Amino acid sequence: MKFLKIKLISQGIIVVSVLCIACTKTIPHVANTESNFTNSTLVQIFNATVKSTRNYVYVDGIPVSGAAFAAGGAFPATAYAFTVQPGIRNFLIKDTLPATTQVPLGFFENMLVSRSYTIFTYDTITSPKQVTVLNNITIPADTTSRLRFANFIYNTAAVANVDVYSFRRGTSTPVFSNVATTQVTEFIPYASGTTDTLYVYTTGTTSPLLVKTAIPSLVATRSYTAAYNGSYKGTKSIATFATY
Repeated sequence: MKFLKIKLISQGIIVVSVLCIACTKTIPHVANTESNFTNSTLVQIFNATVKSTRNYVYVDGIPVSGAAFAAGGAFPATAYAFTVQPGIRNFLIKDTLPATTQVPLGFFENMLVSRSYTIFTYDTITSPKQVTVLNNITIPADTTSRLRFANFIYNTAAVANVDVYSFRRGTSTPVFSNVATTQVTEFIPYASGTTDTLYVYTTGTTSPLLVKTAIPSLVATRSYTAAYNGSYKGTKSIATFATY
């Protein structure tokens, strides 16, 4: 009886082992989000592709985004960047839903060590494009923050450049001037710890295209991007996100 008991237990172990092997699944890699990029490269992605809803990011064929992000959103959503190894990297941004009409966006970028980049996707899901921008990060020595403006508004025809005004700074001088579509300005010093309202005007006009209220309170010494996106003839918005 003891032999039979041992044999049954042994068979049970064998069966369990086989089941465990059969149930093994591959867990997709999700890129680390961190602030130390001494020997690597930091990348973030902002999605201004109109009507996109389920974007996923791959680098060299490996998935790096754990969740989909839609138009007007940034990846990573809870940190300002993810890391990649320096060198020429193969990026792919796509919707993985089988029935999607979104065209996959694939491109190569040469990532330099210890640098920070933001990739902006734009246009529409049938003709997605991208611009990769080197982030010139300077940490302020005082309690100010830094802000830049990115113009990725979509229209079927070319639209005029824009000026951006700040409620707190007054309307006499724009904080960002004559910004063309697909252009990203350099960072400028900006007051931290207070909310603000941004006004977007067609350059040289006095009627705003968009009033963006409740620009969030910016954290001292951090850098932010205010991205003008959406449809010129439809819904427009400014998404503000941390870049560093």
